[in-house]
Amino acid sequence: MSERGFAGALSAETAAELRARAHAARGAVLTATSVAGSGHPGGSLSSMEIVTVLYGGARLRPAEPRWPDRDRIVISHGHVSPGVYCALASAGFFDIHDVEAHFRQAGSVFEGHVERSVPGVEWSSGNLGQGLSAGAGLALAARLTGGNWHTFVAMSDGEQMKGQVAEARRLAVKERLCDLTAIVDLNGVQISGHTAEVMPVRVAEDFTADGWRVIECDGHDVEALHAAIAEAQADASGPVAVIAHTVIGKGVSFMEDEPEFHGRALTADEYERAMGELGLEPRLEEAAARRILPCGTSAVDVTPGSVAVAVGTPRTYTREKDTDNRSAWGTAVAEIAAANEDVPIAVFDCDLMTSVKTDAFAKVRPLGFVECGVGEHNAATAAGAASTAGVLSFLADFGVFGLDEAYNQQRLNDINGASLKLALTHCGLDVGEDGKTHQCIDYVSAFRNLFGWRVVVPADPNQTDRAVRWMAGEPGCIAVCMGRSKLPVVLGEDGEPLFGGAYEFRYGRVDRIREGVDAVVLALGALAGPAAEAADALAAEGLRVGVGAVSSPLALDDADMEWAADAPLLVTVEDHSVRSGLGLSVAEWLATSGRTTRLSRLGVEGYASSGASKDLLAIAGLDAAGIAASVRSALRA
Repeated sequence: MSERGFAGALSAETAAELRARAHAARGAVLTATSVAGSGHPGGSLSSMEIVTVLYGGARLRPAEPRWPDRDRIVISHGHVSPGVYCALASAGFFDIHDVEAHFRQAGSVFEGHVERSVPGVEWSSGNLGQGLSAGAGLALAARLTGGNWHTFVAMSDGEQMKGQVAEARRLAVKERLCDLTAIVDLNGVQISGHTAEVMPVRVAEDFTADGWRVIECDGHDVEALHAAIAEAQADASGPVAVIAHTVIGKGVSFMEDEPEFHGRALTADEYERAMGELGLEPRLEEAAARRILPCGTSAVDVTPGSVAVAVGTPRTYTREKDTDNRSAWGTAVAEIAAANEDVPIAVFDCDLMTSVKTDAFAKVRPLGFVECGVGEHNAATAAGAASTAGVLSFLADFGVFGLDEAYNQQRLNDINGASLKLALTHCGLDVGEDGKTHQCIDYVSAFRNLFGWRVVVPADPNQTDRAVRWMAGEPGCIAVCMGRSKLPVVLGEDGEPLFGGAYEFRYGRVDRIREGVDAVVLALGALAGPAAEAADALAAEGLRVGVGAVSSPLALDDADMEWAADAPLLVTVEDHSVRSGLGLSVAEWLATSGRTTRLSRLGVEGYASSGASKDLLAIAGLDAAGIAASVRSALRA
């Protein structure tokens, strides 16, 4: 049935085959979870016909799981992984015996929640509520790339409580994503009890209120499911939700409608009884014996990809007119779009167009501008998912929204091998008058915990311009973090723009602004300019202080750090929490390199008040005068 799609009626022969697959898979789910001694068998049984029909009817190639024109099936309620894996096995993606023997085993590809590394799985769902956003991103990618795939999102009823689901519903309607279908497993049960008692949700009414068409059916009737999905797929007016009424633990009498079995594996006696009710041969001992053997199913590569793009000619900003890094970012991404008319590029925005400077891109590439409104969680996931499907995907947002608020979404973008380019503006005390609630002073430390993200904090508009053009052609998730204020460009000792002209951005490099032997100041991002001013003021006093501009605080170049560590005093300066940013990275480098250079760290030591950025930085001792005073004091200590 691979590549067949949902067009046309389901034949009696095919319906019988799907029923047989679902029945056999029920036994495999119970075997896999019992061998593992954990898992979520109840929801897997309630979703069994849904996933069986989806993987049996969608346009897929089991032997080529990353076939570019395949339909995309996102499993949002990832805890039903045993059911998903068994349905994939029955569709021919891998051997069902591997699932039964190696589910939830260390080193096995068959993890406890669905993972994109499993052949046939499109998105590692993690916490509930992200799947519809990922589906929206994949549907948008089909539109932007000219792809012919349809995106299906299987969901639970419990996750409909989450706000991100509502954000995704509204985006799908706004963008008229008629190639997106949601299938909700409405079994009325979740981990703490019946949904009506835990938190009542009017699932069909919520979808309808947000503009979706809703089709309801018996979720255990393969003919009814197929007909509903086919009808939804054929509807060109907008997204459609299929509400599939099901029973948790379906097929096993003592499991049916029992919340206990949402997340509990069966005991040995319960397993024997359940398999007897299903009329299936118990195979627990056989599967357990195979668990000591290697798993025969290999992971699919989820290494982040990149989009071939011409980055255009870098701009050189001068001291004639100050500009802000966020404007340089906005101009650069608009110019990249203009230079690559045939490249699918998207910029996701969260109602901050003029603040995060995405308006220039919106004019150049209106079809690629995705306005998500005030829905940061949805935007982060949708943008990340789109980047896995051939779209050069950008998301622009304030630091406190795009990172702090959407931290878990950015974490899952990392896990999913996304290639999202994230532009965070209004970082640090440089958010200014917006006050402490908007002071993102932890952007370096937040990304420090994520293994795949790279972080760039540019010093001025010239370096911003080049960093944005660089990251557009790079694979993987990259964040460029900027403040709010207009800045004078950083000048070298020759009086020319240090990051202008032929300068090329290189991740990890510490760019030397001033040379000196008495001390070296390593300044993060926009504080490189004030640090250079401080060094010039100290030079008038006979103190020779070197200055290095650090734009990659999580990847310090060893050779550049050797230069800095040769000084008797090393000072770090950052518009970031002094505990966890550049100062921590430098301290770590010194410790692991066995260097005993004296280190002094300057940074933000607490939330500040509302006020002009220059005043806030001055109060924190992070302007040129404050930096000079701290260096002078440290040298005299």
